[in-house]
Order: sequence, then C-alpha cells, then structure tokens
Amino acid sequence: MIDDDPPFPHRSRPVIGLALGSGMARGFAHIGALKALEEAGIIPDVVVGTSMGAVVGGAYLAGKLHAVEEWATSLTSRSLWRQLDFSFTSGLVDGARLTRMLHEGVGGIRFSELDKPFICVAADLINGREVWLREGRVSRAIRASFSLPGAFKPVKIGGRWLVDGAMVNPVPVSVCHALGADVVIAVNVNGDLLGKKRYNHESETDPGSLSFALEQADDAGAGERLLGMAKRVVGASTEAPVMFRVMAASLNILLDRIARSRLAGDPADVNVIPRLGHIGLMEFHRAKEIIEEGYKAAQRSAERIKDSIEGFQTAFQEEH
Repeated sequence: MIDDDPPFPHRSRPVIGLALGSGMARGFAHIGALKALEEAGIIPDVVVGTSMGAVVGGAYLAGKLHAVEEWATSLTSRSLWRQLDFSFTSGLVDGARLTRMLHEGVGGIRFSELDKPFICVAADLINGREVWLREGRVSRAIRASFSLPGAFKPVKIGGRWLVDGAMVNPVPVSVCHALGADVVIAVNVNGDLLGKKRYNHESETDPGSLSFALEQADDAGAGERLLGMAKRVVGASTEAPVMFRVMAASLNILLDRIARSRLAGDPADVNVIPRLGHIGLMEFHRAKEIIEEGYKAAQRSAERIKDSIEGFQTAFQEEH
C-alpha cells in the first residue's frame, strides 16, 4: 500500500510521525494536543488519522484547525442533532450534511495539495481489510474513515464499501512507520483506563438531546413507521436509552482491545494519553473540556518526545 521508494530519501534529521486515534467525541482532544505540540516546537512530518483523528488531522494540514475548534466548542446537545440527517437504512445517519460540512471545512482540498503526507485509515466492509486513503478529496476520505457501522452509512470509494478505520487500526502507529517515520507520537484518546473505572455510564446520553432528535424526525414528516423506529433506537422516555448505551459500551471494549493488540506489535515511541475516561464517546457538547485535556496531555509528554527525537538524532548522526 506504500510505494517502494522511501518517502524521505535525503533526510538529515529524524522524520516525526503523528498517529491520531479514533474516539468519537474524545477525538476533539487531538485539537488541544496539536496546539501544545506546536507550542513546544514539535512539528510532525507525517500525519495519519483514524476516524475523528482523520477529521482533526485533515483540518490541521489544510490549515483549518481553528475553524474546527470553533465549530466543536459551539456544539450543544441540541445543535448536534440538527446536523444529523437520519435515514435508518444502512446507518442511523445518512451523513450527507456532515459530508457537506467537511467539504466546506477543509476547502475541497485534495491530498496532492497538502504539503505533508497524510493518510486516513478506513476498513473494507466486505473483506475486513485495512484501507489507507491518500488520493482524491480529503473530505471524502475523512467521511469514510469515521463511518461507524450502524451509525453512519458506509462510503463507496474505488469500488469498495468503507467503514470506520477504528474497526482495524484505532491508533495508526503502523501506518506512520510505513510512511518512513523514525519517531512516532501516538495520541490515544481511549487509553485512560483509570478514568473509565470512574465513569458513570448514565451520563453517556443526554435525554434532552435524544428527545430533540425525535422532535426533529417528527417535524420532518418522518412518518409513523420511521418515527417508531427512532423511538425504539434512542428511547421515548427520559430514561437512559438502551441501544445507545449498549453501542457506546461495546465500542469502548472493541477499541480498547484492538488498540492494545496493534500497539503491542507496533508500539509508538511516545504515547500521549489524555485523561478522558470519565467522558462518554457521545458527549460532543463537552468539546472545550476535551480539547483542554488533550492540550494538557501533550504538554506533559513534550519533554519525552523531545528526548526521543534527540536520541534518534544522535544515533542518526553517528551512523552517518
């Protein structure tokens, strides 16, 4: 999937790779992490993102990170649902509105127009293979990378139906290595195990936002059958809805197990782990807090990252 020719044949310093992991709402932490890394003078040469990591990574390389931060911090539990176009076909959400927003957000930029290598990780729905997207429109690749099965409709690219890359590579360190990175920084927004133990799953959903979703479906003339399906999915009462909680808890388990397995076989040089275990995957309205946790985590890791870079630099100079 990577060309035989090395991407950095004449390098005089270590190539820094940044792997931005999946994590739904927790993925907003990547915004804070990137800001802290830049302040510390740590600039990646290669960026790879999975799911929300692809969203933030693409915006960063397109020079639109500030716009994404403004959008994220403006979200409320009610406004988020207004941006979702429910379909209840191959996914709860069609995703056309989000696709338009992504296209507008990154300016319709193509991979060939970026000044650094960037890859979005997705999964082939038919054969389960990992797919590395690095051609065409960045917005379309991002849309495929975050197409969580059951939540969003899959995206067809190159004759393949693609879904969320978190299913195969939640924290894509291996892709950074394949692109020639010497020092890889991994931002794992699902790695806070202590926080998960403190997490109260009752906070995973906001009854106000869910009831608003039903109001939207009703106002849109969804019809009795479609509205009935919506009520069974998100719950018609103020009690915590069963399906959303089960999906979120199951996704937590899945991401944790896959990430541990992949990172054990292909570890990063430095892992940046924001303290986000107490925040639910669906709590997008807490973006400001999430971004701040990402910033703090990268700040804590900055010296270790610099040490890794300097250590490789010394070894590289001695070798050459």
